[in-house]
Amino acid sequence: MFASINAVAKSFISETRGKLLYLYTLVSPQAVILSKIIYNSILLIVLSSLCLFVYTLFVGNIIQDIQLFFVTLLLGSFGFSSLLTMVSAIASKSSNNFTLMAILSFPIMIPLLMVLLKLSKNAIDGLEHWDYNYLLVLLFLNVIIVALSYLLFRYLWRD
Repeated sequence: MFASINAVAKSFISETRGKLLYLYTLVSPQAVILSKIIYNSILLIVLSSLCLFVYTLFVGNIIQDIQLFFVTLLLGSFGFSSLLTMVSAIASKSSNNFTLMAILSFPIMIPLLMVLLKLSKNAIDGLEHWDYNYLLVLLFLNVIIVALSYLLFRYLWRD
């Protein structure tokens, strides 16, 4: 979680005002936010897979249901990246942007974290059946986050 905040924080915070103005004249705000969400998703999936590999290397494989764990890893990485990309865009408009991003992101991530913890616990315990209710909740959380980012980033982009 902390690595994802540090990785995604630089998506809007590190960009200069001139680069943002240049992007503003070239493309639509929806294209900018979707491209940053896709890039950060790929980055977090690679980072999460690398962490899983290193953890498995040192501790051993304790995961009983590897398919459920990988689905949870993919959907969780996508959820974190889309959520943190939008929070990074909001925080980039302030002067103390990295601190604001850390403060804003933790309370918003709690519902996503709760579902991810339950699904990963089920994957580690190796339950007989998948709990599709939690997978649907995770999928709907991801859809809601991306839809809100897609709709609301336009107003943030104008400023």
